[in-house]
Amino acid sequence: MRIASLSFLVSATLMAASVTHNAWAQDTATVNAIESELSVKQAELDNYTQILDKHLSEETRLQAQLDMLRARSSDLDKEKNQALDAMNDLYRRLIDDPAIDISEAQTRYKNSVMEHKKNKDDITLQLAAIASHRKDIEQIRVTKHTLVNTLENLKDQLSTARVERLRNEFTREGTLTVDHTINCKRTETLAACEQRGQQMALQKATKRFVDQLFANLTEHRLVEPKRNLAGAQVQVINSHVVSSAFSGQGNYSVNLSVTMRGDVNNSRLCSLLSLDNRFCAEYGTPLAGAVGSYQANYPPVYTDSQLNFADPQTRTSNIQVARLNTAPVIEVTSSPNTVQAKPKQDLMVPLTLRSNVYDDEVFINGVSYGSTKLSVKLPAGTYDIEIRKLGYKPFKKKVTIRKARTINAKLVKKPESIAVPTPKSEQESSQKSANVISHTPVNKVVIVPAGSFQMGDLVGNGLANERPVIEKVLSSSYGMQSKEVTIGEFRAFVESTGYQTAAEKGRGCAYYKDGEPIWELDYNWQTPGYQQAENFPVVCVSYDDAKAYANWLSGEHGQQYRLPNEVEWEYAARAGTTSEYPWGNEIGKSLANCGWCGSEWSNKSAAPVGEFAPNHYGLYDTVGNVWEWTQKRASQSGVTVRGGAWNFAPSLARVSTRLELATDFRANYIGFRLVRER
Repeated sequence: MRIASLSFLVSATLMAASVTHNAWAQDTATVNAIESELSVKQAELDNYTQILDKHLSEETRLQAQLDMLRARSSDLDKEKNQALDAMNDLYRRLIDDPAIDISEAQTRYKNSVMEHKKNKDDITLQLAAIASHRKDIEQIRVTKHTLVNTLENLKDQLSTARVERLRNEFTREGTLTVDHTINCKRTETLAACEQRGQQMALQKATKRFVDQLFANLTEHRLVEPKRNLAGAQVQVINSHVVSSAFSGQGNYSVNLSVTMRGDVNNSRLCSLLSLDNRFCAEYGTPLAGAVGSYQANYPPVYTDSQLNFADPQTRTSNIQVARLNTAPVIEVTSSPNTVQAKPKQDLMVPLTLRSNVYDDEVFINGVSYGSTKLSVKLPAGTYDIEIRKLGYKPFKKKVTIRKARTINAKLVKKPESIAVPTPKSEQESSQKSANVISHTPVNKVVIVPAGSFQMGDLVGNGLANERPVIEKVLSSSYGMQSKEVTIGEFRAFVESTGYQTAAEKGRGCAYYKDGEPIWELDYNWQTPGYQQAENFPVVCVSYDDAKAYANWLSGEHGQQYRLPNEVEWEYAARAGTTSEYPWGNEIGKSLANCGWCGSEWSNKSAAPVGEFAPNHYGLYDTVGNVWEWTQKRASQSGVTVRGGAWNFAPSLARVSTRLELATDFRANYIGFRLVRER
């Protein structure tokens, strides 16, 4: 008997349960609501941006008018004095000649006095107008930075909602009815043919079920090209043989009803939606190298144990899981079936450098690597090591490293001379005003090497004020405090000088509540609205408060301390990287203290300084914790803060984010650190 060719007919309908459908509808409604709110808030931000631009233009116009009035005041004062001299001269002549008419001189003097007074009044009015205008500008800036944070939080909520919707869409439940016909083999029994037919029918049902899951995804166009990354699975809840029959030609036909539920590798949902993996953190750790991790193509292959059909009379199967074939995680090129081995990397050898002084600078083959204690990894080889410090003879050594090595350098102080004055020693500095600074926590100054970098939004996720990207060159190295200025350090300043901050003298300090800054009269650097210790960053300080501390510290140590300008801050924060954060383009979890970043302080308070790993230059908390004041530029009407904060969205803790505020603004999420000029 000739064996007929295999033929089958599959008819299927995906009937999601009402509960699943309602969940999908609710998910979609949530996503739509967030998108709608985003649109509204974005329109508000755009509107405030336009209003701010107009106010800034108007401020420029008012300032130009004020400059003209002040220039005219000088001319009017000169005219008044000349008119007075002329009138006095006529008065003297009037004594000898009473017939002299002095009315014209009197009128001239009277008019000049009136004009001068009117100009002074105009200047007063103009100053009042500018002051009022600047208050409006300050309020608009506060509103803008509030809207920016609200927008970024909404974007995070949207990403979370999209992930949840996708997960629910993949876990829908439905029933498929499959008609399938096969030709029985001569060598198999009728029971074996029946089992094989039902297996193949179930195979086709699960394949069609997965196809329809993908086809019905709300974001199908985005997810479908990454189908092999999904790790999609099918749980067979039950299989029902509706009818089956053998024909006289040796064919077996089966009509199989299968109820199934979808499943997906939850940790890959973010990859499917091109989102930061932190939005999938609650589902487990994402697979490394997701681009090269994939599920094998359909159809799936089952073993007998995976297909456990019940007796045809009961027409119901046990609950089974039919999972697609999986492949090991491998690295791939353009095709997921093409394996490419990792290139062999050069052997990196740890090198540790120490010295007997602080605030030195290490050079390896002429390149500055910061100050000791320094730990680096270098390719095996020979290097020229040099450690320098002002007032000391440089330490120089040629070293060959093949394995981990530690070098302890001893720098010798140069003899004092008029030409090269020797700085005060560590001991002398610590003895100076010991009663004031002896209890102050040490905030180490690290050396930031000279160099150049691309400043601004390098990745494309930034705000408008982060563009365009500009190359900046820092021709000299500089020192920067490794940590934000702490409560203990600021307390030493206050106890030494009796200084009162703007918050203590004015209307308190702002805190963030329900999407906007709220002023609290009782909040200041000692009571910012959350519990803190001496090693917490000082907050509730204005720009001028920070500058006052810098001036005091300069006098205490005999070296110039000041706020970093924006170029210095971003260059130091990037520490040679081009990514959004020092460790990459994703915020990760518990790597910094920012809103929704997973740390124990997130959305609660600032964290003690130095709780998280430093960047490559040895700077702590350049991501999150508290925003940091930077030096005001002459062209700026406000001051820029950088770095993000414990209660602001992770996307605002990027290294290039800029928020401009008024100089007298203070909040329990703004602090500072200083640079030290060399």
